[in-house]
Amino acid sequence: MTRILQNIAAFVAGWLGGSAINIGLVQLGHTLLPIEGLDPNDMEAFAAAMPSLGAEHFLFPFLAHALGTLVGAIIAAWIAASHKMAFAFAVGILFLIGGVMINILLPGPLWFTITDLVLAYIPMAWIGWKAGVKLSRNTGE
Repeated sequence: MTRILQNIAAFVAGWLGGSAINIGLVQLGHTLLPIEGLDPNDMEAFAAAMPSLGAEHFLFPFLAHALGTLVGAIIAAWIAASHKMAFAFAVGILFLIGGVMINILLPGPLWFTITDLVLAYIPMAWIGWKAGVKLSRNTGE
């Protein structure tokens, strides 16, 4: 596989792998901490319920965002043929954009929005890059 195709595959695999973790943890959160009388697929009802939710309801969304980004960045850095840091951070930025969008669509408490946007994406991409380089056979950049 050429280096370009390997790098494209690294980004796509990081995106898909991180997304699978994200979706799985969000669904697990809805299973373990259901919100009485709320269909989690109804975005309008979910947005209306956000102000009444306790801190425990924000645990799984944060874990989903942070661990999804972490795993995605690890995968991207591990697979990339070159520019491992760039691909890990590209996945982190993609997830950050998604995090901004979901925080706009489902505005939660300010403490959660700040915590989520500051801790769940770029720091996890950095940790993922470091871990992915260690996993790869290449020395990384």
